[in-house]
Amino acid sequence: MEVILLERISRLGQMGETVKVKDGFARNFLLPQGKALRANEANKKKFEGQRAQLEARNLERKTEAQAIAEKLDGKSFVAVRSAGETGQLYGSVSTRDIADLITAEGFSINRNQVELNTPIKTIGLHKIVLTLHPEVEATVTINIARTADEAERQVKGEDLTSAEAIYGIEEAPLADEFFDEDEEGEENA
Repeated sequence: MEVILLERISRLGQMGETVKVKDGFARNFLLPQGKALRANEANKKKFEGQRAQLEARNLERKTEAQAIAEKLDGKSFVAVRSAGETGQLYGSVSTRDIADLITAEGFSINRNQVELNTPIKTIGLHKIVLTLHPEVEATVTINIARTADEAERQVKGEDLTSAEAIYGIEEAPLADEFFDEDEEGEENA
C-alpha cells in the first residue's frame, strides 16, 4: 500500500514522501496514529493544502523536544530493585519502568520514546537513548542498585558483583600463588 507520510518516520522517510509499506503496517499503525494518509489523488491535494500547517507543527514539536533533550541529556536516574548476590535482578527493568522513573523526576516521557532492545536484568549503570522526536534524541543513565547506598558506590566506580564487595573478602588467589618457587625446585631435584 502506498501512503503519504505526515511526519518523519525513522527507517521509512521524511514528511511528504510517498512510500510503499505493508498493508498491515499502514492499517494498524500509520493510519490510526495519524502519521500517514493513503496515497490517492484526493489525499495528495489535501496534504498539499495542509503542508504548511504540518511543517509548522512539526517544527514546534521539534523545538519543544530539543528543549527537553537539553535538560535530560547526560542526567542520571536511580532505580532501587531487589537482586541476587551476583547482580541478577529478581525481575527486570522495562521501558515502562524507565518512563515512570523519568516522569517522576518531572519530565513527561512516554514509554514508546525509550529505546531499549531487551529489558535490563542486571544491576549497574546503563546508558539509555530516549527518542523525544524523530530528529531529537537524548541519552540518560539509569543506575540500578539494591539500595540507595549501593547506587552511590556504583557511581564512584565500585563493582558490586565481585566477591570482595559481596562478602568483604578478597577474591581467591590464583593457583601459582599457592606454590613457592623453592618448593618447585625441590620436586625437580
